[in-house]
Amino acid sequence: MIFAVLEQRQGQWNRMSWETLAAARQIAQELDLVVRPVSLGLPKGSAQPAEGACAIEHPLLDSYTADGYTLALRQLIERDQPKLVLFPHTYQVRDFAPRLAASMGRLLVSDAIGHRVEDGSPVFVRLLYQGKISADYRFAGPPPWFASLQAGAYQPAEGVPAEARPADVFEPRLSASDIRARPEELFRETLRAVDLGAAEIIVSVGRGIREAENIALVETLADVLGAELAASRPICDSGWLPMERQVGSSGQTVSPKLYVAVGISGAIQHLVGMKGSKTIVAINKDPSAPIFEVADYGIVGDLFQVVPALVEEIRKAK
Repeated sequence: MIFAVLEQRQGQWNRMSWETLAAARQIAQELDLVVRPVSLGLPKGSAQPAEGACAIEHPLLDSYTADGYTLALRQLIERDQPKLVLFPHTYQVRDFAPRLAASMGRLLVSDAIGHRVEDGSPVFVRLLYQGKISADYRFAGPPPWFASLQAGAYQPAEGVPAEARPADVFEPRLSASDIRARPEELFRETLRAVDLGAAEIIVSVGRGIREAENIALVETLADVLGAELAASRPICDSGWLPMERQVGSSGQTVSPKLYVAVGISGAIQHLVGMKGSKTIVAINKDPSAPIFEVADYGIVGDLFQVVPALVEEIRKAK
């Protein structure tokens, strides 16, 4: 069995939950296991993803605490004995999942970008040194094994999974004395004017644009596609676009249906942030640019000629 731990706040699902569920399904198929989605603190009456989902319910879980989540999940793990427990790599998971793994004498492989199966066991891949190298992580000890998955590392199924009442409700043994921390206001990431993670189409510009004044050309392409405008780090470091529009290891992680990379060479730091895109189109005059290794469609040419031609054809099609 594989646990896919889904995150929610006040009944609203974190979109990374569906990526975790998709990863769990893929790994389960490769290992001939079953998937069990698990949620904690879900308001009563809320819908749960199907597939024999388990809702962990207790009044002390209504507000998130690392103590409560750790104890409750540990009791369910001890009851059901899953082989693998997967989490989305969120701020909340970073808070409690290492404690959970350590309490069971295990380690957590965090922020994994992919996996493969060798000798009947999963091998997870992590990026190190700002994405410059990748490393394989194998579990040396017996299960349960624990891993969290980077946003955008797995493409969720189209649409939100079918929902139904939970197949199982688990009530852990918790007392007020177990909760040493007092719940406070929910953590919120810095508010952004642009949430690239929610965009279905993104047009991203790199240093091939040469000058800040030329970004208007790429903005025109984004406008006709109904896309959000994004950029690689050099563009944002130069102040040509705000930092909130940066995609990459030090920016936002995205997984749109369509990602158009204009004048982006494809450094690993940028690829980390967009490789989960469903379809990638690259425009670059260098035929050996690394971006073409991940692109579904590539146009080798001068962006100052290609982009206007694309804009004209898209307008005709509309």
